Amino acid sequence: MASNRFDLKYRGTKCLNCDFPLDKSDKYCPTCGQLNSTKKLKFDDFFSEFFSGLFAYDSRFQRTLRVLLFSPGRISKDYINGKRMCYANPFRFYLSASIIFFLIWSFTNSFDNIQPISGNTEIAEQLQQDSLNTDTPNIVTTPVGGMNLDSIIKVQNENKAKSYKEFYVPPQELDTMTYLDAGNKKLNIYSRFYKETTIRDAEVAMDSLAYPQTTYNHWLYKKAVDWNTVKDNPGLFFNYFVNKLPFIIFFYLPVFALFIWLLYLRRPFNYMEHLIFAFHVQTTFFIVYALALLVDYLLKDWAFTIANTVFIFYLYKAMRNFYGQGRVKTIVKFILLNFIFFILAGIAAIISILASFAIY
Repeated sequence: MASNRFDLKYRGTKCLNCDFPLDKSDKYCPTCGQLNSTKKLKFDDFFSEFFSGLFAYDSRFQRTLRVLLFSPGRISKDYINGKRMCYANPFRFYLSASIIFFLIWSFTNSFDNIQPISGNTEIAEQLQQDSLNTDTPNIVTTPVGGMNLDSIIKVQNENKAKSYKEFYVPPQELDTMTYLDAGNKKLNIYSRFYKETTIRDAEVAMDSLAYPQTTYNHWLYKKAVDWNTVKDNPGLFFNYFVNKLPFIIFFYLPVFALFIWLLYLRRPFNYMEHLIFAFHVQTTFFIVYALALLVDYLLKDWAFTIANTVFIFYLYKAMRNFYGQGRVKTIVKFILLNFIFFILAGIAAIISILASFAIY
């Protein structure tokens, strides 16, 4: 009969991991939880431990998924009441579900076909082409009177033809301006300089422009280069941004949980319990819509309509089961929370896009 690492003859009197004193009767170390065994690791032992750990997690994963999807609100209530070992950690489970969702989303969708962003010069060229096809001047009505589009086109074309040197502002003059005005001037100069020279290295650009080699100048020049790159190929930035969304939402949910806590201030739940509920609901959202993405990709049918209906009903049932309030109160708070969620999501999206571009 093959020897086993759990056999009594292999048990030691000291934990090999943390040096805690042990008895022969101790199967595991009470301090760190490591198996009390002095047996040398063999090939079969290694794979036995690997698969036992894998199946143990797989069992928790299946139970978590089943309860999460088919018993709205129950898993959050169980978790805050202390039943935690039989479920996967809500934060880790959220990250796994969100990453899988965005992987599926990236597989079924792409920003690669987004058209380049048109600047003022491109719009002016289109207007100019339109004006050539007519004999009458292009006049648009504004609150302060008529405006001749032909004159605007002329100015745009003149500005387009100008070199960055014609917009150049010496460092001494920039020092007399406000921070925002100087920044705008520099950004315009950097953008024109890059278009004319295609120099991407900020240090070389500062030497050419005779501007100080400061961290701020280097960063601003890099952003001017990035903006021109994004204008030509916006799909690059949007794909980069989508890859960051699981972590952006991860840090957004604690803010949203604060508003849930305020809305249920009279209920016997603390902030962390609201946060666990928010993570479980968001995880369900990712699972439901990941399935919808796959169904829509394969069948091109009513997948998202069904997913929207299912998730709305799920969220209502989860709120009612977890917080234990009646139908009317739950519906009112359901509407309020969704209103707050979309306002916060809009603000978070703007901040996240700006922050993502700043570190792009």
